[in-house]
Amino acid sequence: MSGPTPRRLRQIAIERLRLEPFIRERGDGRVYPQIPAADLLWALVAGHILRDHSHRGVEALVEPCPASVGVGRSFGDDALAYFTERLDPDRLRSALGEILRRAKRNKAFAQGRLVGIAVDGSMAGRSCESKCPLCRPVYDAKHELTGHRHEFAMASIVGVELSLPFDVEPYGPGDSEYSASRRLLERAVRQLGTRFADYVVGDGEYATAPFLHAAGDLRLRAVARLKDNLPTLFAAAKARFEGTEPTSVFRVGQDRVELWDADDFDPWETLRWTTVRVIRYRQHKPDGSVVEAYWLTDFSRHEASGRELYLIAKSRWEIENQGFNDGKNRYGMEHIRHHHENSVVVSWLIAVLAITIERLYRLRHLRRGGRPGLSAIDLVRILRRALGAADAEHRNRRELSRTQRRTAPAPAPAPDG
Repeated sequence: MSGPTPRRLRQIAIERLRLEPFIRERGDGRVYPQIPAADLLWALVAGHILRDHSHRGVEALVEPCPASVGVGRSFGDDALAYFTERLDPDRLRSALGEILRRAKRNKAFAQGRLVGIAVDGSMAGRSCESKCPLCRPVYDAKHELTGHRHEFAMASIVGVELSLPFDVEPYGPGDSEYSASRRLLERAVRQLGTRFADYVVGDGEYATAPFLHAAGDLRLRAVARLKDNLPTLFAAAKARFEGTEPTSVFRVGQDRVELWDADDFDPWETLRWTTVRVIRYRQHKPDGSVVEAYWLTDFSRHEASGRELYLIAKSRWEIENQGFNDGKNRYGMEHIRHHHENSVVVSWLIAVLAITIERLYRLRHLRRGGRPGLSAIDLVRILRRALGAADAEHRNRRELSRTQRRTAPAPAPAPDG
């Protein structure tokens, strides 16, 4: 069968993305493995891409014809639970880092001049009782315990028309989004290299001197939302821009954008920047609604224009829409497959790996030569049709083999003597 199939997708991941060294035995902590780690890992990745992401769903996906999924044999959901308990998450992070570096070398990010990293936090996997060390209590307004949930920070490549989440960091006991995101950003730059990205973008929670200094130490420019958490700077920016003509007016798609831009605001006491650049935009939508926001940055004017800063600020929403929303609603990040500390983190990383492989395959490999791109659901439908056709062919061959054995003539008796 021509066209995308799960087996061809695995072949592309191995040959083009050079995933093979990372899906072999290294990082597999099982004591006496009977099933190759490569088969278990790829089955989990394929399950996320095909949106059948529970361990029981992956077992059912592989069972009829393992070869059609790209694995060598079938297995049970308990094998997947045992595997994810013992798989080293740093091996998955290394694989994702190598995939992104190779994608950049192959011009996958050529549509954007500046490559960004967005960081943000979210929650997943509610439960009534605490079942692993990563379960965090949830309280209502009366401070009564209502359940538990998992929380994690995510890092994603943004600003290049290809949003690729590539790492997660869970909140530990007494932890917060802010501290988890700092650990995540430092590890991301170690994995990708200091020259890979140009900036980090985040919401108002990251507009603090320690985080902005950490970004600078990692050789990244910082872009953060300016709100009431910095009242002096926020008031100064509002006083400067209110009642004045915008610095520039331009269109992005159907929206008309008015932009105010000034780079001579005084830093607050603990910020070691010489000066702070602040932009204010008013985004006029076709339905008449208006979106207004303030952002601060250490980008100079010759490094990024006002229009580029506006697009950088808007790229922060990519981690919400193409990261958390897609990851939870389409790729199963909301679902806790096996309530074990390591298994939870590994499952999130495998989901991120599946998203990255799927998007590079669908939006870069399949669009070579000017071919039209596929939507995510169209690719799922094509892969499932291919899977069904392969399973039907497998059943037909098996039935034919049985029929041939039943109708084969009995062997001639051996001659006497």
